[in-house]
Amino acid sequence: MDTKPKVRFALGKQSSMAPDKGLDSDSDDGLEAIDPRVRLMFFASEGDLEGIKKLLSSGTDVNFRDIDNRTALHVAACQGFSDVAELLLEGGAEVDPQDKWGSTPLADAIHYKNYGVVKLLEKHGAKHLMAPMHVNNAREIPEYEIDDKELDFTNSIDITKGTFAIASWRGTQVAVKKLGDELCIDEDKVAAFRDELELLQKIRHPNVVQFLGAVTQSSPMMIVIEFLPKGDLGAYLKRKGALKPLTALKYAMDIARGMSYLHENKPEPIIHRDLEPSNILRDDSGHLKVADFGVSELLKGTNAAKHKKLMNYQDTTSRRYVAPEVFKNEDYDTKVDVFSFALILQEMIEGCQPFVTKDEKDVPKLYAAKQRPPFNAPSKRYPHGLKHLIEECWHENPSKRPSFRQIIVRLESIYDSINHKNHWKIQLFKCFGLTRMCKGDDPDTSSHSHNHSSRI
Repeated sequence: MDTKPKVRFALGKQSSMAPDKGLDSDSDDGLEAIDPRVRLMFFASEGDLEGIKKLLSSGTDVNFRDIDNRTALHVAACQGFSDVAELLLEGGAEVDPQDKWGSTPLADAIHYKNYGVVKLLEKHGAKHLMAPMHVNNAREIPEYEIDDKELDFTNSIDITKGTFAIASWRGTQVAVKKLGDELCIDEDKVAAFRDELELLQKIRHPNVVQFLGAVTQSSPMMIVIEFLPKGDLGAYLKRKGALKPLTALKYAMDIARGMSYLHENKPEPIIHRDLEPSNILRDDSGHLKVADFGVSELLKGTNAAKHKKLMNYQDTTSRRYVAPEVFKNEDYDTKVDVFSFALILQEMIEGCQPFVTKDEKDVPKLYAAKQRPPFNAPSKRYPHGLKHLIEECWHENPSKRPSFRQIIVRLESIYDSINHKNHWKIQLFKCFGLTRMCKGDDPDTSSHSHNHSSRI
């Protein structure tokens, strides 16, 4: 029986769950200076591998717990010493001991963002205490919950900027967005995950990617959506370059319909805030679907929202498509998405990104200075009314930008006008006995058109 009195190791970072991390050392009894078990914890806090090896070889208990039930492995996890943690584990340290507050070395490593230790502990079988959205009663488990064991990542590959990965779920390919283990105790990340789930549950529209379910009762947490194998619009534009006007209009109408649905969500509109080509996916029929709502938000209460984390937002999105009011950290509303839409529509016609010759970090400054990407394509590539619509959509004053419902009406009018002209041209060819195939603009988008007419 161990008769040595309990001591508290109070040096270095303390338990991530301790109510008071500024505990004073019990220096009066002098045990810290002589007790080899305390010296083991001290060496763990200092990263002294040789000192630890000597103590362990002399029989010092690797799983010694101080008065707070802390072990040397807890200390190494807090300090971020992967080599010390490895040495302790090789020496027989328990991987999941809990201190008096219920914290494990893994929980401490996650709290202090020591991701090298996190990976090491997971490799040795450390378990997460619980998912951040874990419920105590099975009846509280959300209807959309997916058992993580049903997701097969055997042949997984990263897609859409590495945000999503392909997995197999019940025999079907799906796209899975993971909230990494190292972020599961990051309150801001968990809050963003909750917000995204709240949004996705509300969305049901043919031009918005379909939400299938989520993993919230185990770590890592995940969002599962439909997988669209044709990829995103950004990659498509890189391959194809400038699109034919009818194709660009068809795509623009798909985007506008999806965005109109989001903006007219009841009771609160949904602002996407990251509308750019790589967040717009292509389905098998050639239609487009708006995707990736990681930085979206519900517009609650007022007609404008204040962006409180500008730099974090810009670090995770493409700055080429950010509205000037967001860049300037001003109040904004749904019209930030209209601004982004104008740039995407122009890109489809021009065949290059906005201000493609400029460094991306400098582009928002140009927008703030009231500069806009030039119209370099031949005027015939801009059907009557299209250029004016783009200019209205990226107007400096957000209130002057049209709504997506208004945009849809104007796009449909421009599209019908082109189709009508093409119809009569085809009839003219037929009258003169000329044979010409009436092909759609693009084999991937021909299903959009009621009249498969050629571009003449």
